[in-house]
Amino acid sequence: MKKVECITRPLKLDAIKEALSAIGIIGMTVSEVRGCGQQKGRTEKYRGTEYVVTLLPKIKVEVVVADSRVEDVVKALADSARTGEIGDGKIFVYSIEEAVRIRTGERGEQAL
Repeated sequence: MKKVECITRPLKLDAIKEALSAIGIIGMTVSEVRGCGQQKGRTEKYRGTEYVVTLLPKIKVEVVVADSRVEDVVKALADSARTGEIGDGKIFVYSIEEAVRIRTGERGEQAL
């Protein structure tokens, strides 16, 4: 099993949910996060005063899938989140040793 984590623009959440649903992935965890990378923040004005926002709002979408589904999920995430501009985000893939469904006690891929 693998955990696929995508950190991207908040405006892309609906497109990501639709893309994952289209390939049969319905379970996901979504968190609101802040971060920076090559984008390095932006300058904004508030009541006439300029200030630099260095940590920009992002979303983190986490999905745990069978090894055989990883490439499909990564492609769906990348295609749906891409704008072609700096700040599109990153996708990370982690190995998962075990999963347990609390309600039934199922383990491994059956717990997904």
